[in-house]
Amino acid sequence: MHKVLVYLLLSFLPFACQVPSAELPDEQWPLREVASPASTQSGEPNLFVSEEGRVYLSWIDALENDEYALRFSVWEGEKWATPQTIAQDSGWFVNWADFPSVVASGDHMAAHWLTKSGSGTFEYDVTIALSDNMGADWSTPFVLHQDSLQAEHGFVSMLPYQGKTFAVWLDGRNTKPKKKQGHEHHHEEGAMSLRTAIFDSEGKVEKREELDGRICDCCQTDAISIGEDIYVVYRDRSQQEIRDIYITRYHQGRWSQPRPVHQDQWQIKGCPVNGPAICGRGSNIAVAWFTAARDTSKVQLAISTDEADSFIKPIRVDHGNPLGRVDVLMLNTEHLVLSWMERTDNGAEIRLAVFDKQHQLVADKRIAYTGYARANGFPIMEMDDEKIFFTWTQASEDKTQVKTAMLDIEEVIK
Repeated sequence: MHKVLVYLLLSFLPFACQVPSAELPDEQWPLREVASPASTQSGEPNLFVSEEGRVYLSWIDALENDEYALRFSVWEGEKWATPQTIAQDSGWFVNWADFPSVVASGDHMAAHWLTKSGSGTFEYDVTIALSDNMGADWSTPFVLHQDSLQAEHGFVSMLPYQGKTFAVWLDGRNTKPKKKQGHEHHHEEGAMSLRTAIFDSEGKVEKREELDGRICDCCQTDAISIGEDIYVVYRDRSQQEIRDIYITRYHQGRWSQPRPVHQDQWQIKGCPVNGPAICGRGSNIAVAWFTAARDTSKVQLAISTDEADSFIKPIRVDHGNPLGRVDVLMLNTEHLVLSWMERTDNGAEIRLAVFDKQHQLVADKRIAYTGYARANGFPIMEMDDEKIFFTWTQASEDKTQVKTAMLDIEEVIK
């Protein structure tokens, strides 16, 4: 079944009436919205905070003549700096769920976006550009994967890693019919795979690996690094079409066997376009995700205190009518926050829940009202030492615009 159709059908699954165990008043955080550097025709925002504490916002501006521009801005105390353009062209694959990213370490930056490789709807490549002067200039772009097939490649997560850049992505090279002796060999198409690579500041790619040969077709990935270890989460796909959240860890030069964070046993013959999020500090790891197993839509949170070797029983976070589209942050050793979208009578709202170190819900409030249509995308949050930054797309009939706001951490944990 067509991926987009699957998602539209999923949007009308029956919802449970269960609410969180704590009956909290419907309040809004004292959020401070700040002027967005993006145009009034913008979307696909993302955030990144470097080890130096610099906050980067990236997004796509829609231009005339079917052109797009990938831009970024850096937070400068009280406002976003003048936007800088990373790349601009036509022939891009621009999608509400598969959005670009920018990562940085010192003066070095890496950015990714998606470019069409063929005439098919889902034939596109992961394109990378690099900068060694904090984004003032960018290298000639290169394609991250080297299969040279007109197939789907996307849903990328990148991290600075030991002076280089780590990337993980969904790779569709096995979904295309194989050629045999100069002819198309028309066998059953294969599955989407999960692949990784590391590239240096000159674009030299190494350590290409396949982590999982059969995964969900179009759910976001997420990754974090703690010390020399990397943790990756994604939605798996079994032969029985069970699509639960899996995790794998890079430790002492090897990837662990992927395994479920929790066995929801969500059986669905199509991709829900709703990936997981991960955060961590020390030996503590938290994973958030959306599931609709047994026709009950939920936002779940699972926490590990032993470097993801095991997870506690998931905590249900939603109010009974979730859209998912989750993100999660560990504020300190005492608190973590989880954001998600919840459907309302008039659209949707972005909500933020706070948990203490005993994994108890201590606050649950609205961030902002938005719509539930795909054009509203995925809310993203990141943090520096003092503030949580939020970005999302606000869609209306005549425009989509990237919004940004912030919330003092002290306000969240008081």
